Order: sequence, then C-alpha cells, then structure tokens
Amino acid sequence: MGAGELRPGQPLPPMRELAERLGVNPNTVAAAYRTLRERGVIETAGRRGSRVRPAPATTGRDHIRVDVPAGVRDVANGDPDPALLPPLAGAFAGAAAEGDRAPVMYGDAPVEPELARIARAGLDADGVPDGPLAVVSGALDGVERVLAAHLKPGDTVAVEDPGWGRTLDLVPALGLRTAPVGVDDEGPYADDLRRALEAGARALIVTDRAQNPTGAAVSAARARALRSVLREHPETLLIEDDHAHGIVDVPLHSLAGATRHWAFVRSAAKAYGPDLRLALLTGDAVTVDRVRGRQRLGPGWVSRLMQRALVRLWADGAVDTAQVAAAYGRRRDALIGALERRGVAAHGRSGMNVWVPVPDETGAVARLLHAGWAVAPGARFRMSAPPGIRVTVSTLTEGETEALADAIASALGPAPARSYV
Repeated sequence: MGAGELRPGQPLPPMRELAERLGVNPNTVAAAYRTLRERGVIETAGRRGSRVRPAPATTGRDHIRVDVPAGVRDVANGDPDPALLPPLAGAFAGAAAEGDRAPVMYGDAPVEPELARIARAGLDADGVPDGPLAVVSGALDGVERVLAAHLKPGDTVAVEDPGWGRTLDLVPALGLRTAPVGVDDEGPYADDLRRALEAGARALIVTDRAQNPTGAAVSAARARALRSVLREHPETLLIEDDHAHGIVDVPLHSLAGATRHWAFVRSAAKAYGPDLRLALLTGDAVTVDRVRGRQRLGPGWVSRLMQRALVRLWADGAVDTAQVAAAYGRRRDALIGALERRGVAAHGRSGMNVWVPVPDETGAVARLLHAGWAVAPGARFRMSAPPGIRVTVSTLTEGETEALADAIASALGPAPARSYV
C-alpha cells in the first residue's frame, strides 16, 4: 500500500487466503488487518470484506482557489480588514518586559493566570458552562486536538455543509469520515443532524457565529432544537467553534452541556490578527485533560509571551468590538441589499463573508474574474450542497459595493437565484 501498488477502493484478499499465500498464521494477518484498520488505511464492511481507503486529503481544497492577476480586486481571501486590527508592538513589548522580569520555564503553568481569569469571565457572560481551560494555537488546532482525543480512524463526524474548507479537509486527514449537515441562516438543520447521528456519527462540529462561508449564526430557536437532538445522543462529541468572537454583534447560543463530552473553542485571530495563533479551549474535564496531556507531549504549551500580549490587548481595550462588528455588518448588509435590488439572493447574517447561490459556479467565477473581481469558488466549502460563491466584504468600500453587485448580477445572467439549503 505504501508503494502505491494497491489503489484506493481495491479489495484485499480474505485473511485466511492471504495467510495461506504468505505461509503465516491467520492470526498474524488478522492482527495486521486490525492495525491497518485502526490507522485508517483500510476499511472493513462485514461480509463484503476489506478495501483500501482513499488517501486522506491534507490540502484537498487548497487547490480550489482563484489566482488573482494584477489589477483584479481580491474579495476571495477571507481575511479581516487590516485597518480594523490593533497595533501589536506595545502589547508585545510590555509582555516581553514582563517575561524578562519573570521568565517562563519548563514545568510552569501552561495558561497565563490573568488570561484564564478574563477568558472565563467572558465565557460566563456568554452562558458557556464552567470547565477547565487550555490554550491552543488557533481554532483549527483546538478542533483537531479534541477530535484526536476522542475518536479513532473510521469514525464519522457530522459537519456543516457548506462549511469551512479546512475543517472538511482536516476530518478525512485524521482518518475520519464526514457526514454533511445542511445549514441555513440560523445554523445547522436539526433534522439533518438527527439523521447523521442515527446513522452512526460520533461527533458534531458546529460554528456558532459567522459561519464560513455562509455567515450563519445559531439562533436561540435553532439552538433549542439542536440541543434536543443532542440530548437524544448524549455520547456525541460536541465541538463548538467561536472563531469570530470580537467581530460579531449577534448573541452566542451555545450548545455545550447537551452531551457528556464537549469542547468550546474561542479564537483571537479575527479580532486581533491571524498571526496571533491563539485560541482558548474549554470543555468537560476529561476532554480538556486529554488535550492538555497530548499537548504536553508535543509543543508543551502555547507561548506565555503570546498569552501575556493578548491580556494586554484586552486590558487596554485595543479592539472596540462593537465598532468592528458594526463595520463588518455595514459592508455585509450593503452588498446583500445591493444584490437584492438586482434580484440576486445572498446570505450573510454575521461575520465578514457573503454567500451567493449560483446556478453555474465555474462560469460565475470565471466571468467575475474577467470583470475584475476574484471571488472564492463554493466548491472549497461544500460537499453535497448546491453551488455558490463566497465574497469577503471585510475591505469592501462603499464605492465598490454597487459595482460588485452589478458584476455578480451580470455573471449570474437571467437564471433565478437558488437557495444553498
């Protein structure tokens, strides 16, 4: 298999037959098959035997992007507006000076005490259940560590569809399977989640706010429906991604507490800068203990210098979260309104992206590129959901909105807009 002589999907010989061919004990072959299955290399389907699994995709969706030529306006990148990010020099200088006075050494606490205090106060205010705290290197790092702490290769994870492309790549890269759950403006559909869990999904990853790419935010009513489904399956591993904390103005409706094992990840990247690779992770005691234990065996901890800098940014009020959320909201609403006036349906309840359903994704992307606009192809974010394009409005100016709406309407042609649900 490692040499590539066995192709994905190719059946393997029955264990007894292979044992006779190799002249070894059948138990030896059974143990080898078991090891390959545990590592996600093969899959077994009862009497249908064992087959080679497809190689996990590590960057499967990264190649589905648009190269932005010179002179083309990039509204595909998904980045926050640099003008709304705080200056970091002062916070890091202060944190470095603190480190000079009291250097962090091996064996010291992995979480800055003041960071834990401020973070816990914010989580309490948002209704996230009490739990121990860990610091990880960004939201996706936290998601990966929680999945690895509980699941084994071959397990199925319910994921949003459309959803964050990196998550859709990460799950199979861990040897796990994906089960798509449809999304509308209020979050994942409860009925879709129920079907996925009844079919055997062992985990759910849900984005609470500013869902990428649709901008969905879990509403109070949808949260009640989702909690009801999760209570029917209390052994489900729940992972909540609050990556957009600090740039959204919609309330959090957490699902935490509906299952035995859960994790809530809150990133600082969108509000304070993508290069600030830091996210807070809380959850049930077993989950957080496993994450911390595995972290100790690898990187050890996330830099306390980085943690102290974030504390200073928080303490100094470096980001006016209400002002930032309002700025993104104005840009989002302006584009959605302009498209609506042109008969084009679009979605974006929160965050910095707008999702536009399209009848022909490839054609729409190509025509927009020819018109001077680079948008993200929806294929990067979807499994079985209908086609669409993602537009990042974070740096979109008031003067550009009408021109972009004209270009999108022209690229879609006379065909009626389609829903992404």
